[in-house]
Amino acid sequence: MDKNTRLAYDSTWLAYERTMLAWTRTAISLITFGFSVYKLVDIVDRNPADRKYLVGTHAFGFILVAIGLVALVVATVEYRWSIRVIREEYGESPRSTSVFFAGLIAVLGMFALIVMFVFP
Repeated sequence: MDKNTRLAYDSTWLAYERTMLAWTRTAISLITFGFSVYKLVDIVDRNPADRKYLVGTHAFGFILVAIGLVALVVATVEYRWSIRVIREEYGESPRSTSVFFAGLIAVLGMFALIVMFVFP
């Protein structure tokens, strides 16, 4: 690979890394906010059964965490597909730390969903 092609390849790979990290930050925000809404209402609202909403705060928190996890899974699948395409064209690329951290966040998100489901 000549120098210009190598620089373009590195730039493209780093762009995919930044995009994956942005999706990871978005998922972290959704998971954190969802879990916070879910648990904070238990602390603040003394009689949650008295309120009549279309979607309750527990369901809303659960949905936010689930959306965060789905976004993380979709972003990881898209990232891996894109990296596979450029690897086929240009060869090997460095290992991704963003996918590793996305996996850690996914595990924490699954833990949050389990806690929300088991301990309502």
